Amino acid sequence: MMCAMKKAMTFILALLMAAGAAFAADRAKPVVSILGDSYSTFERYIPDGNLTWYRPSPDRNVTDVDDVRQTWWWQLISEGGYILGVNDSYSGATVSYTGYDGNDYTDRSFITRLERIVPSDILLIFGATNDSWAGSPVGEFKYGSLTREDLFSFRPAMARLISEAQNRFPGTRIVYIINSELKDDITSSIIEVCRHYGCEYVLLENVDKMSGHPSVAGMKAIKNQVLKRLKK
Repeated sequence: MMCAMKKAMTFILALLMAAGAAFAADRAKPVVSILGDSYSTFERYIPDGNLTWYRPSPDRNVTDVDDVRQTWWWQLISEGGYILGVNDSYSGATVSYTGYDGNDYTDRSFITRLERIVPSDILLIFGATNDSWAGSPVGEFKYGSLTREDLFSFRPAMARLISEAQNRFPGTRIVYIINSELKDDITSSIIEVCRHYGCEYVLLENVDKMSGHPSVAGMKAIKNQVLKRLKK
C-alpha cells in the first residue's frame, strides 16, 4: 500500500515539475504586442468595438485573406517563437487626430490606443497609412510642449506617439513598420522622427496588395521583412 502511494506521489510530482518546466519555457518566449490599423486586423482577434478589414468569407474582389493564420502578425508570432500580448489594431485609424474628410479621429488614433497596450518585450507599431490616404496635415517637426491642437498634424503626432511609447514602456524594444507606397512626406517624416528618438524602423518594399491592402502574398512579405529585422 505504502509503495503504491509513493509511486503515485512520485508520478504527481513528476507531472508538476514537467508542467512547471513547460510554463517556464513558454514564458521565456518574448511577448510581442501590436498597435496597428487595418493591415493588422482580423475579425474577433482585435478588441471589441475596433473596426476591422480582414474577416472570414471576405469579398474575393477585395482580398484573398480569409484566415487569421494568413495575417502577417500571426505568422510572425508563430514562426518567430513569440507570444502575442495585445493586438490593438483599428481599421482606418490615423496616427494624428485628423481622419478622413477632416473628421476628429482622437478616439481611434494611435496615440489614444497606445494606453491600452500591455507591457511587452517587443512593441510593433504599424501605422500612418491612413494619414497618407486621408491627406492629414503634415505640419512641422515639433518635439516638446505639444498641445492638443498640434496633434491634429502628423509630424507632432508622430513625435508624441514615439516619445510616449518609450516613456510608457522602458526596456521594451519598439519597432516602427513603415508601409510601402506612402506619400513621400509621410515616409520621410516617420524616418526623421524615429531617428530623432533612436527608434528602430522597418521600411517595407514589394508588398503585394489588393484594394490597397496586403494580399496573402503581401502578408507573407511583411512577415518576412519584419521578422528579419527582429532577428538581427
